[in-house]
Amino acid sequence: MTVAISLLGSTGSIGTQTLDVCRHLGIRVLALTAGRRLELLEQQVREFRPILVSVADPFDAQTLKTRLADLKPPVEIMHGQAGNIAAATLAAADTIVAAMVGVAGLEPVLAAARAGKTIALANKETLVAGGALVMPLLSQTGAKIYPVDSEHSAIWQCLAGAPDDSLARILITASGGPFRGRQKAELEQVTVAQALKHPTWTMGGKITIDSATLMNKGLEVIEASWLFDCPVDQIDVVVHPQSIIHSMVEFKDGSVLAQMGFPDMKLPIQLALTWPQRVPATQPHYNPFDPRTTTLTFEKPDSETFRLLALAYEATRIGGTLPAVLNTANEAAVDLFLKGQIGFLDIARRVEACLEHHQREGILHTFDFSDIMALDQWARRDVAAQ
Repeated sequence: MTVAISLLGSTGSIGTQTLDVCRHLGIRVLALTAGRRLELLEQQVREFRPILVSVADPFDAQTLKTRLADLKPPVEIMHGQAGNIAAATLAAADTIVAAMVGVAGLEPVLAAARAGKTIALANKETLVAGGALVMPLLSQTGAKIYPVDSEHSAIWQCLAGAPDDSLARILITASGGPFRGRQKAELEQVTVAQALKHPTWTMGGKITIDSATLMNKGLEVIEASWLFDCPVDQIDVVVHPQSIIHSMVEFKDGSVLAQMGFPDMKLPIQLALTWPQRVPATQPHYNPFDPRTTTLTFEKPDSETFRLLALAYEATRIGGTLPAVLNTANEAAVDLFLKGQIGFLDIARRVEACLEHHQREGILHTFDFSDIMALDQWARRDVAAQ
């Protein structure tokens, strides 16, 4: 069971819930990294007293240093990717919780893997963009990845103890997002506020939009393929609006196992920090007689209306650097949508155009971290220029 963590992305939804779990379990928090929410970060530092804190830029680092000048002993305050990597490789932290948003989380996870850390992974973009770099390090250094996403945690739990060659299919569930059942023509005038109204989960802006477009499921399919060494064509997405079944696995004998529970990210976070133990948790336990659970339904996803899901499958089948470009193009397009600069359906249009441009220029099938970062900048420029 985890004794001390470094938390990368402490002020986001996963980060704040991780701290709730640490309060409950008495886990020490040795390092915190965050973006620009300095007031919340200051509160976290004063409560948990980490030895290292990192923020995005030097100005914020100096501001935070001034605010925390009264703390004894003083907290080391860093900034930028150097601070993220220092937190990810902190010797006294036995688990690194990777909860940063976007491809920015890849380099710290690589550093943690090289250091042989246990990584509680909530940043799906890390494996989408850099699975070919991260996964070989696990066997080389003894590092471990425990999934925090509720869907991947469910798959992990269902596969625990199963023989290596027994898996036939993975079934990743999806709530369907706020626009389940809508036709493409109905989505042309969707507003940012409408897209941010998720019917089940409370999440950050980027992942909530990804859920509305079903790109979140596309990214989860790619991540599951890496985590569980499963061909993408043996992974299906199943729309399950109640969000009670978090995912399922089918074995070669036809048996299907599912992991169930009320929608609450604290359970998968806690499991990643306590594995292989299971300890009492604070969230409500699943009850089959609860009115929310008496009817469970399943539907096929509409990958024609929600084009990004189909693009994720296509990019994974082709492989190489195409999934990394898919990920960055989506990040860039979602950012433009959140700023009100493009429409909802333009997200998929710009992502698809960017993938076509990358295929014309040439997909790399052997690549390193610098290649991914160069393509990250190229894809952002390409999406912005369309």
